[in-house]
Amino acid sequence: MNKNIVILISGGGSNMAAIVRAAQQENWEQRYGARVAAVISNKADAAGLAFARSQGIATEALDHKAFESREAFDAALAARVDSYQPALVVLAGFMRILTPGFVQRYTGRLVNIHPSLLPAFTGLHTHQRAIDAGCKFAGATVHLVTAELDVGPILDQAVVPVVPGDTADVLAARVLTQEHIIYPRAVRALLPTL
Repeated sequence: MNKNIVILISGGGSNMAAIVRAAQQENWEQRYGARVAAVISNKADAAGLAFARSQGIATEALDHKAFESREAFDAALAARVDSYQPALVVLAGFMRILTPGFVQRYTGRLVNIHPSLLPAFTGLHTHQRAIDAGCKFAGATVHLVTAELDVGPILDQAVVPVVPGDTADVLAARVLTQEHIIYPRAVRALLPTL
């Protein structure tokens, strides 16, 4: 049985690309029966869709602005996700807060990455907030998604130094290089359990 992975993105999809490359290089399909089956975006012009297509992965775009409510969008999104029979749903820069119903539907198999050392700095503007707080370290966290934003069980973390003179953009770039390491690693670690 294939363990299908569906990845949701909103933009460039660099974490999605890191997961796809890891799946290819480490032969997840042969080793774990797992493959990235689809990449779905809430933005038709998301650059990550072109990368996914170039790798032979099914892609779809579902514009959240075409729906009257968050619930209506999430119901349509869940129908698209379910069409790929996912063992795992991976949020990779998907910039939508999902409804409790959507989260509950995929309990235990919905994963996200957040650009801070959770539980610190949930929500947005994490890098600037870490700098403003005088943190010596920042990082990224892969976690299971729960109905409460950015507080699900932690699967993996990476720590980077905050260097004097860092801007939010410079710190974000340093953290992103670590995200590309820990997100594929965390997904890979889940595959035998699915």
